[in-house]
Amino acid sequence: MPKRIRTYGDPVLNTKAADVTDIDGKFVDLCDDMFVSMYDAPGIGLAAPQVGVQKRFFVYDYDDNPGVLINPTITEMDGEWLYEEGCLSIPGMSFEIVRPKKILVTGVDLDGNDVELEADELFSRLIQHEIDHLDGVLMTERLESDVRKAAIAELNDRRLQAEAERAERIKAGGGGLQLP
Repeated sequence: MPKRIRTYGDPVLNTKAADVTDIDGKFVDLCDDMFVSMYDAPGIGLAAPQVGVQKRFFVYDYDDNPGVLINPTITEMDGEWLYEEGCLSIPGMSFEIVRPKKILVTGVDLDGNDVELEADELFSRLIQHEIDHLDGVLMTERLESDVRKAAIAELNDRRLQAEAERAERIKAGGGGLQLP
């Protein structure tokens, strides 16, 4: 079942996730659900905190090669690459962000095997972006000060507008408490 992707303003997005200690059937099912959510969004990566799970893993599908990376650690970085980046937790906005061009990352796969991935350009960016989520860091924190201030103001305006619209629906009788 798809999971709701948390968006800007949700405190879970600003909290560092704990290591995964057990890979069992429930964990595999969660990963499957996250793939559905990621593809529905659509996106190429989705970190557990983005669906409200405070564990250090993410799912991805880069170049038709889906995977799960558990407890990832970047061990090497090289170069710089400026590229426009978006985020499923900040829908409709994207920003040019400088990140290392190449990385080497270690972690564990869904079968519990140690893995080491070399990543370049977009794949490198995807991994770094998702690890940021695991560390409670949103891409807005990677922006220059003036751009960050404008982005946060826009995001806060959007959130206030959404809350006002929800209040209107409740007032009109269409968005209140729903019983099972």
